[in-house]
Amino acid sequence: MTARATTVEMPAMTTGAVTGAPRTWLRLEGAAALVAGVALYLGSGGQPLWLIPLLLVVDVSMAGYFLAPRAGAIVYNLAHNWAVGLLVLGAGTTLPSTLLLLAGAILVGHVGIDRFAGYGLKYPTAFADTHLGHLGRRTAGHVDGAR
Repeated sequence: MTARATTVEMPAMTTGAVTGAPRTWLRLEGAAALVAGVALYLGSGGQPLWLIPLLLVVDVSMAGYFLAPRAGAIVYNLAHNWAVGLLVLGAGTTLPSTLLLLAGAILVGHVGIDRFAGYGLKYPTAFADTHLGHLGRRTAGHVDGAR
C-alpha cells in the first residue's frame, strides 16, 4: 500500500477572522449560551420583565469607543467574553450570591446573543473588525489583513 497525500484547502487567513464551519460552530455555541443564560437567569429567580433590559445594558461597554478604537476594543472585550461571565457565575455559585449569579447569567446570555448574531471580540483597529469577521460593508480604504 502506498500512502496517498491529501491536501485540504484552507481559507485564506488574511482577515484574522474565523471562517467556514468553525464560524458556524461558534455562532451555534452563542445560541446555546443565550438559551443557558436565560434559563439560568429565570431559574435563579430573575424577573422576566428585566431580562431584555439587562441583556442590553451590557452594551454600555461600547462607550469606550468615544475615547478611541483601541480603548473601545479593550472595554468592549472585557464585557463581551466568556471568561468574565463564567467567573461571575462561579463567584455567584461559590459565595453564594443570587445577585452575582443573575449578573453572570446575563453576561453569558449577552455574549451568546452577540456571538450568535456574528458580533465577535473586537480588534483595536475599528468596532467593525471582529474575530468573527468584519461587520457591515467594507469601506474603500479598508485593506484586509491590516491589523
